Amino acid sequence: MFPWFSCPKSKMKYQRELHFARRVAVAAGENARRLRAAGVAAEIKPDDSPVTAADKDNERLIREAIETEFPNDGLLGEEGSCKSGASGRRWIVDPIDGTRDFLRGNRFWCVLIALEADDEPLVGVAHFPMLDETYWAVAGAGAYLNVERLHASARTTLAESSFHANGLQLPEARPHLPTVIDVMQRSWSVRAYGGGLDACSVAAGKVDVWFEPKVEPWDLAPLRLIVEEAGGVFFALDGSRRIDRGSAFGCAPGLAAEIRRAFGIR
Repeated sequence: MFPWFSCPKSKMKYQRELHFARRVAVAAGENARRLRAAGVAAEIKPDDSPVTAADKDNERLIREAIETEFPNDGLLGEEGSCKSGASGRRWIVDPIDGTRDFLRGNRFWCVLIALEADDEPLVGVAHFPMLDETYWAVAGAGAYLNVERLHASARTTLAESSFHANGLQLPEARPHLPTVIDVMQRSWSVRAYGGGLDACSVAAGKVDVWFEPKVEPWDLAPLRLIVEEAGGVFFALDGSRRIDRGSAFGCAPGLAAEIRRAFGIR
């Protein structure tokens, strides 16, 4: 039983789904650690991103758990899982977010699991096995790190902000590099931990702006909810809050207007 289950049901919806997502994310994290200790090699997918046997086995583990526990729900996974469901709900899964970090032995990879309905996230979990940290959120109930309530920062100017940008080596980033450099040089600090941890750090108030020029829905589904439930702001380069637009920003609320102006976003 997880600590937040002491909350009355009237105060938190989707407790069953949250318990399930947390439990399965932790199990997948342990599975990936075990497989990596035995040795893993990478294949290159058509989009030039790496994939390992651990990515595929984690997705299998999560898919089978969803099919057992929530057989009427749909599923979208990075490694090919795709299923329509009769319930109108869909689980979105990234079995290892940060496969490059996973391969290199860096500690910032995570397991991402979200549940959505009508394009709105209901439950989101980002579990970092090597950090012993689980970020999670439920729609309308806030965002948390383990049992600690999270709040985005109160920063209102770039001069006092930490700016984190990923994927700047990608072709999709090229049109935005002049703006990125300008924002970097106006910021208090510039860092990049990797998309999952950067986004969660925005929710925790430790990072003020996070930018991804190329991302997929499974990279973003739980992160959008975690950022927004912490009081942060999430949007894509087209200005929408959708996770299927191929890009993402997460930022402190006091910086959203400045970032939108800098990148020409209405």
